[in-house]
Amino acid sequence: MSTENKNIVIIGGSTGVGSSLIKQLGKEGANLHVYGRTESDEMKEAGANYNSFDVLKDELNNLPEEIHGLVYLPGSINLKPFNRLKDKDFSNDFEINVLGAVKVLQACHDGLKKAKGSSVVLYSTVAVGTGMNFHASIAAAKGALEGLGRSLAAEWASTQIRVNLIAPSLTDTPLAKKLLSSEDKKEASDKRHPIGRVGEASDIASISAFLLSSQSSWITGQVIGVDGGMGNLKPL
Repeated sequence: MSTENKNIVIIGGSTGVGSSLIKQLGKEGANLHVYGRTESDEMKEAGANYNSFDVLKDELNNLPEEIHGLVYLPGSINLKPFNRLKDKDFSNDFEINVLGAVKVLQACHDGLKKAKGSSVVLYSTVAVGTGMNFHASIAAAKGALEGLGRSLAAEWASTQIRVNLIAPSLTDTPLAKKLLSSEDKKEASDKRHPIGRVGEASDIASISAFLLSSQSSWITGQVIGVDGGMGNLKPL
């Protein structure tokens, strides 16, 4: 699954899934171009070209001429009962998950096209396809992202740009810290998944690396559930 000498643009990535993915791609010898608010030790160890970037404020510049892979990691977890959600909650989730991705995709399009065989990886959530309490705002935003991803997969297929989404369930990352803040919460979350545990950052990073590699060259327009079975299984 090597991405050796391939230019991979990663948006975000200082912690969690991004950090794990950077470690893996760094070991494979990828040319990493990371754009985010914080430079991590993992980025330095992987020899990444780091650029300070806030997707809500900044324009995306200093991109490689050819982009073989693009990963958009910024996201949010804002879980509240529907009657406590304000318009601002919905607009904030939409801005970071959808409009931020739009900005990045438009900026990277020419580089992705020049690579003559490239891959885009976006992140949805199991809550889009499986109704879950308190997920109205984030599920709405990620549902829009799924629509965007599938549309671009169709539109860009003729130029050999693949677009896929990963839909995780609860994963043990800093973004989910409040949901896994005690042993009792962790145990309860483990039990809700048919496979018996919540996800690890490496679970999501591994499938991300696969989608960036040439081994997935016939996969596009897909939403791939990496969720411990939560999206489709109801064991006895």
